[in-house]
Amino acid sequence: MASLIATVLPDDNTPTPALIVNDGFFPDIDPAMFREQHRIRDAVTPARAREALIAAILTVYRDLSGFALAHRAAGTLRLADVRFPDGSLPMIDGTSTLVLLYRRAVFTAAKAEVVERYRDVDITGAGQRKAEDLEPSVGELRRDSLHAVRDILQVGRTCVELI
Repeated sequence: MASLIATVLPDDNTPTPALIVNDGFFPDIDPAMFREQHRIRDAVTPARAREALIAAILTVYRDLSGFALAHRAAGTLRLADVRFPDGSLPMIDGTSTLVLLYRRAVFTAAKAEVVERYRDVDITGAGQRKAEDLEPSVGELRRDSLHAVRDILQVGRTCVELI
């Protein structure tokens, strides 16, 4: 039995999505970078991807608002300029490690929402993966987002209490 899988090819004339302008402290978010890095298929419209990114920005902002407030009060105007307690400003590939972590937190939270809301986005072939199989994927994406936030805050990733 033969199967046919339709693929929508991107239109070369499709305009690049506009940056999502952030609050000034946190960096602006590039929807095109999100789509490329997290393999967001064309089935997810630019408007839906943007909505997921904005929801993720709000979630991450809530988690980091105290951090941002403290650094703004200390005179640091951008996340890219935040120094570690030892005075260092670590960079990877020319970008602040905190900016990289922020993008990771936002992108993985947005990808979790896309996968959760649009189940067919992560299903390939002839429906080889069931919706239940996606649950760990959503959980793993949310965990990765939380880990990135905790890395920015420089707190441990695990909290254990003895009962």
